[in-house]
Amino acid sequence: MQKFWAVCFIIASFSLSSNAQKPEKLISSEIFHELQKLNFLGTALYVAAHPDDENTRLISYLSNHVNARTAYLSITRGDGGQNLIGPELRELLGVLRTQELLAARKVDGGEQRFTRANDFGYSKRPDETFRIWDKEVVLGDMVRAIRELKPDVIINRFDHRTPGRTHGHHTASAMLGLEAFELAGDPNAYDEQLEHLDTWRPERIFFNTSWWFYGSQENFEKADKSKMLKLDVGVYYPELGVSNNEIASLASSQHLCQGFGRMSTRGSQDEYVELIKGSLPKDKTDLFDGIDTSWSRIEGGAVVGAILNEIERTFNFQNPSVHVPKLLEAFELLQNVKDDHWRKLKTGHLKDIILACLGLYLEASATSATTFQGDSVEVNIEVLNRSAMNVKLESITISDTYAQLSPDMVLEENMKKDLKLNFQVPEKKNYTSPYWLRENGSMGMYKVSDTDLIGQPETPPAFKATFVLNFDDKAIEFEKPVVHRYSKPDKGELYEPFVVLPKVTASFAEDVLIFPKADPKTVSVIVRAEKENVSGTVSIEHPVGWSISPSRATFALSQKGETKTIDFLITPPSQDSEGTISPKIMAEGTVFDKELNEIAYYHIPKQYVLLPAKAKVVRLNIIKTGEHIGYIVGAGDKVPESLKQIGYQVHTLNVDDIDEGVLYKYDGIVVGIRAYNVIEKLKFKQPHILDYVKNGGNLIVQYNTANRWRTQFENIAPYPLKISRDRVTNENAPVEILAKSHALVNFPNQITERDFDGWVQERGLYFPNEWGDEFTPILSMADEGEDAKKGSLLVAPYGKGYYIYTGLSFFRELPAGVPGAFKLFANMLSIGKENVQSTDEIKG
Repeated sequence: MQKFWAVCFIIASFSLSSNAQKPEKLISSEIFHELQKLNFLGTALYVAAHPDDENTRLISYLSNHVNARTAYLSITRGDGGQNLIGPELRELLGVLRTQELLAARKVDGGEQRFTRANDFGYSKRPDETFRIWDKEVVLGDMVRAIRELKPDVIINRFDHRTPGRTHGHHTASAMLGLEAFELAGDPNAYDEQLEHLDTWRPERIFFNTSWWFYGSQENFEKADKSKMLKLDVGVYYPELGVSNNEIASLASSQHLCQGFGRMSTRGSQDEYVELIKGSLPKDKTDLFDGIDTSWSRIEGGAVVGAILNEIERTFNFQNPSVHVPKLLEAFELLQNVKDDHWRKLKTGHLKDIILACLGLYLEASATSATTFQGDSVEVNIEVLNRSAMNVKLESITISDTYAQLSPDMVLEENMKKDLKLNFQVPEKKNYTSPYWLRENGSMGMYKVSDTDLIGQPETPPAFKATFVLNFDDKAIEFEKPVVHRYSKPDKGELYEPFVVLPKVTASFAEDVLIFPKADPKTVSVIVRAEKENVSGTVSIEHPVGWSISPSRATFALSQKGETKTIDFLITPPSQDSEGTISPKIMAEGTVFDKELNEIAYYHIPKQYVLLPAKAKVVRLNIIKTGEHIGYIVGAGDKVPESLKQIGYQVHTLNVDDIDEGVLYKYDGIVVGIRAYNVIEKLKFKQPHILDYVKNGGNLIVQYNTANRWRTQFENIAPYPLKISRDRVTNENAPVEILAKSHALVNFPNQITERDFDGWVQERGLYFPNEWGDEFTPILSMADEGEDAKKGSLLVAPYGKGYYIYTGLSFFRELPAGVPGAFKLFANMLSIGKENVQSTDEIKG
């Protein structure tokens, strides 16, 4: 029966849940597991480049089998990737992927750290990566992480010796990991850190190798393994009721926006690590061999360990609270330990175990999820002692405020205490938003001036409640974040972070406004209140040559969360022009200029992201043909919204509705990014789609990922076409127009090399490298030092229509308002219509 409940609890704990703020409630077997970790004094640091690069099998093994404190240092937050589950890209994607990493660590038991490096997109070599990252700053962040965490062993995910074989960020992470391993112990390296940190020299550094790095299983079997350790990471945890690989699979499956959801695995599985520097363990199955990981490692630790090891040996699963007197004795002795690092680390861990053994529930829940500077907040306090232990609640305080309660009450067994505490939010309290987005950074780096935050996974909670509990005249402080707990009839009990927001925020209805004519357009500013009864004025800053009417508008909002849309008329110049417009709100004597972005998915806590409110405006002379476009949505992008900007009526198509003849009413069909990777039913609709082309239709298929088909396709095109991993990562890479006389670069808009200026992040990805003679390659491009790639834009006549496959990153360029990308896409939709009289000239 105990195992049954343990399995149920593990499933509940490791399942995808929106309750990431929900307090942990450990069962006896998990308390015992935490006690095992408490009695291990050793740390491992895993290093890689991005979210989802980490080996969750090894992280979970180190955390749950070895019982080591295990952290994953991801150099970036994954801002440059794609998103399979929603529209978030760039900074917002980085926030989402950060939270997915934290969800993964919550499953596998690890911790999470970062540097200030920005994932600027795919890079082919580390030298290119270092030209965009500030190498010295990133290296300093890694040295800081080592000095803070004091790892005994470091494990690089990638090989520092093979530049060019994999993503440049990957190799760069390994190179930096090795360099940081050497520098962390050097008092002359980043000596400004030593005001608050000590130097630290890890014992050894490994490379997490596998057959993949050798090209085949056969090559790996022949490899020299004299410096390799082999670890069976498929171990089973009877006290938890799961195998290590089951935990690892669930952890990896938190990376949903990257399509990492997967089935769990079980059974023996070997993992290899190769020693790069440091002492080679004698025991080839133990990364910590020769390192003292007992309490005797620290002065004064032996007496603490004697108590805690005995508790572990005689642990009472039926009533863990019987151990609390001895745990308190160990706690008091631990405070005498001189080693600040281990004392602070183990004190926090021991306090958590004491609470768990007592079944002591502490919660501070604000009555609302959001607040603002100067607001009065009511907090509901819940305290419950579910043990016979004599416990007294002395006081409760809220951080950064003067709020305090001194109930000085005995917490009787299983008698819940409900209290209320009110406080005022300081007028200068920081808004709650990802700290690395508060300042303007660069393409390759985020700017973080507060050194206390550098490397931290997320912004600390806006407020914390400190509970002072007395155990037989021993007073101990316990901190809990102030959260918002509520319920919904169709969801049950829910938790959200409690956050501080501006009193009012603003956003444009559209991020990019394209003006294909010189005629004025309506631009809508959406004003949102984060407090009751707020009023003021709205104006729009704009570039020279553009005009806005009216110059100022008023608003008044009575309810928190209420919005009002205010329309302005914006008139562009007669000639091509680009710029940025920004709303400015004046309310209660303060200027507000932030846009609030909410990220809400069921597997992460809700995120509030404040960014500068702005929109790009582009005056672009452009010609198009056709009117009605059918769009098959793939992994998600904003191309449909962009096409509407230049006058197309875009109709989202349900794949289930695609049947014979259904598509003929459209002037063109566009298939969204990775559609063939994620929509299984497309296999069955492909004949209807190709019939549409054969009968005179125009089909544009945007990029799909090589070898990741949702279902097996004989071919996604009417002729032979092989998708490769070819890509051009430099957004400024020279572009040559190969088919200079082809309609794609001449009708209805003349395309020149200048139309590839101002592109963002990359040229494109997953270009075909083999195709039938029926296709015409239109463009040629290449990254520095590489052969030309000619598969970025391919077109072939098929029957009476045209089939176009493109790996160009229109899903990035159109939402970014890149003029040349709009002109080229309009030409793609217009192919074959050169002689059609209904050409819609919208040239200004």
